Amino acid sequence: MTASKRRGLMAASALLGGVMVLSACTGDGDKGGSAAADASTKSQAQIDEAAAQETSKARIVISPKNGADNAGINNDAKVTVSDGTLTQVTMTTAEGKSVKGEMAADSKSWKPSEQLERATTYKIAATAKDADGREAHENASFATVSKANSFIGNFTPEDGSTVGVGMPVSINFNKAITDKKAVQSGIKVSSSSGQEVVGHWFNSQRLDFRPDQYWTEGSTVTLKLDLDGVEGAKGVFGVQQKTVTFKIGRNQVSTVDVATKTMKVTQDGKTVKTILISAGSPENPTYNGQMVISEKFKETRMNGATVGFTDDDGKGEYDIKDVPHAMRLSTSGTFIHGNYWGPDSIFGSTNTSHGCVGLNDVKGANDPNQPGAWFYDNSIVGDVVIVKNSKDATIKPDNGLNGWNMSWAQWKAGSAV
Repeated sequence: MTASKRRGLMAASALLGGVMVLSACTGDGDKGGSAAADASTKSQAQIDEAAAQETSKARIVISPKNGADNAGINNDAKVTVSDGTLTQVTMTTAEGKSVKGEMAADSKSWKPSEQLERATTYKIAATAKDADGREAHENASFATVSKANSFIGNFTPEDGSTVGVGMPVSINFNKAITDKKAVQSGIKVSSSSGQEVVGHWFNSQRLDFRPDQYWTEGSTVTLKLDLDGVEGAKGVFGVQQKTVTFKIGRNQVSTVDVATKTMKVTQDGKTVKTILISAGSPENPTYNGQMVISEKFKETRMNGATVGFTDDDGKGEYDIKDVPHAMRLSTSGTFIHGNYWGPDSIFGSTNTSHGCVGLNDVKGANDPNQPGAWFYDNSIVGDVVIVKNSKDATIKPDNGLNGWNMSWAQWKAGSAV
């Protein structure tokens, strides 16, 4: 090949390469790639839009959150919805037992209609619809507070009862309370009489409430326990939520004079009866002070060994299986009761008991004309019995329901709020 031919071929090749490069960078190529990308993007947007149209706007919230533990048994469990209405809610235990519930009138919320059990796992399944009828679903499982991590308060008097003017509200907790302020703040005691009512802690497990003076006769007292979820001690929560009411009866106060060996019974300030008694002997005197009847027994057994009165063999100094018309005045064993084993002559003349106040009575508790029977029939739990002129000390305020032996200033000083 001649030199001129080679130069011509190289020129042609260069020209052809230039055309190819230019062709690869033309606007036509960009149009083709952009159109394909637009088509792909448009297709994804359409998919997303379609998916959004199928998703419900309803938003369900289940409380407690899934996996929660130590949930309260009264108020914690509930289901709510926004941008929609609830159509179905089911709640069951882990074993499948159904829990009844209440749907709000607007179908915006649901809650159990019964108190839950402690130390139990529950499951909730909820369904809701938005305005366009699209459904939403939520599920959750949680565990309620265990017995080990919760506390309750056993209280007296009972709901619906009628009691005497000296009856305090006494609450005994089954676990020691370290945050007394939090617990007392969750308890309210009020009287229809308008009397100021204050709580007093005797120890970490007992909280009593009373007014300055005895309750007003005929009034109604209300106890509200709002302790669900209240942390009484580290990791220990309350579970109670309830309201209790009781009625105050007539104002009966009986005064035992150990020196004269008589008891004067007054109702609403008027003396209705004077009864001859036999109180504690000089060796075993009766406590002085204001005492409240906390229990009544038509007949009961009294054994000295249970309250420390034993002989050299360790047996009780007395063991009477059928003491008639007995009413408890102290935790330590002080009673006012009928006495059939002593001669009639001791009543009004000699103090012979181991610390109790005895009234003349008969075995079997079946003679309503006996002083012991009369006093029993005319007394109710919460009535006050005052003992005076005994050689013994004044009974301690926490020995029974006897907080009236503290001044009002002393009583209020024991409040945590």
